[in-house]
Formats: sequence, structure tokens, C-alpha cells
Amino acid sequence: MKFLVTGATGKVGRYLVEQLHSEGHHVRALTRNPSKANFPDGVEVVVGDLTNPASFAAAFEGVVGLHLIKFGGDGYGALQTGDEIMALAEKAGVKRVTVLLGGEKGALEEAVESSSMAWTFLQPVEFMSGALDMAASIRAEGVVRQGFGSRRSAMVHDADIAAVTATVLTEDGHSGKTYTITGPEVLTPHDMVRIIGEAIGRDIQFIELTEEEARAQWAEEGFPPEVIDFFVWAHGNTPPIGYTVVPTVEQVTGRPARRFKQWVAEHADHFLA
Repeated sequence: MKFLVTGATGKVGRYLVEQLHSEGHHVRALTRNPSKANFPDGVEVVVGDLTNPASFAAAFEGVVGLHLIKFGGDGYGALQTGDEIMALAEKAGVKRVTVLLGGEKGALEEAVESSSMAWTFLQPVEFMSGALDMAASIRAEGVVRQGFGSRRSAMVHDADIAAVTATVLTEDGHSGKTYTITGPEVLTPHDMVRIIGEAIGRDIQFIELTEEEARAQWAEEGFPPEVIDFFVWAHGNTPPIGYTVVPTVEQVTGRPARRFKQWVAEHADHFLA
């Protein structure tokens, strides 16, 4: 079967492309940045922009399943071209579509729900790869400076999100469902730092920032005010969905979700000086 994966060079997209390819499927990987498309031989790289569906219209030819992200453009704004994308997909005969949710439903999700395709929404909680934000200060100083050190997270391995997505795209029985995807444990930033320290054999100090300091740090990193407000809400008032473990990964894929300890072992080099 042939699949079109958007956001292919992203955190989940890359794993999804590799998994579908390893299972013997023909994969078209859509990206705005082909220089980042370091995929296995046989993966077809397509250059296009979700904010301009005409730029990749030909990529739908022969595609059975489509994976969508809901953000597009340099500013990562909510995608407003859902109707155009769905029209192209339906015209090409695409049968299934998955959407990686983030934030509230918008125009893309409405277009997907209104289509004739079998759709599934995927709602992961915090990605384990977000811990890479700690890497630079750990390498340089053995210190992590973050706000909301006691917040709880059922963070999920990016590859597990991709594994659920691959299963949904290639198997029947998932149409019309929204899957919340979590890891197998609840952790705080203090826990994450401790696990990273144990993995690299180094004592790491956690310095908790005030909300004002955290906002300033995010602003310095280039995040716009509305995104910073979302971070403060998500970290300071984490809704139950963010810290409640659910068995979706095992139920859908047939194997347990990966623990944070495994993710750290796979990425330990990032934290070593």
C-alpha cells in the first residue's frame, strides 16, 4: 500500500515514515525542507507546503492512507487549508486519514470529519523528545532551569505515537475514533532529571523558575506570547488527560508503551558533554 506522510521530518513523522517503510509499504514523505529528509532508500521525498495544497497535489496519486499534522508554515499556525487538502485526497481515492491533534479542534478537523474517508484523530500527551530542551544546560553545567517542577506528565515516546498511527493507517477498525496516547508512567520534571542523571552517571541540579522567569525564558527562546500562555496553562494547570496513563499503545499495537528510561538510553549522547 502507498501512504503520504505530512510533517515527515518532524518528531513523529520521521518514526512513522521509517515504520511504514520497514513494513514494506511505499511511503511518500512530504516536507518543506528536503535537506532534512534523511530517510531509508526507497522512501519517496515530496517537497510541498501544507499551507499551499497545490504544491503537492500530485503526491496523492495512488495513495491509500494519509497522515496529517494540523499546523503549517513558519509560524506553526493552525492549518486553514483542510478543505482543499481533503478535496485533493478524496479526488485521488484516499481511503484513510489520521490527524495528529494539538490544542483544540479547528478547520482541519472539521474538514476531515466532513469527508468520506475513514478518519482517526490521535491525541498524544507530552512528547518524551521535549526533554531534549534540557540537554544544552545539562551538557554545559549539569543544571536544568525550568518552571513548574512539580507538574505531572504521562509523557509518551514519539515512536509509540508513530506506532499507533501506523497501525491505524494499515488496519481496519479505527474509523471515527479519537485515541489519547500516553506513556506507561507519570513523571515530574524532577523525575525526568533524576532518570537522565542516572543514565549518564552525573548528578544534575534542578533549579525551579518562577512563572515570570519561565515566561522570560520561553520568550528568549523565540516563542510568541500565545504559545507561552499555552505553556503556562499546560504546565501550571495540567488537565487530567495530561497525567492520566491510558493503555492505548498496547491496545492498538499489541505491545507495551516505552518508558522514559528507554527513551533516555536511546538519546543519552545528547546529554553528555
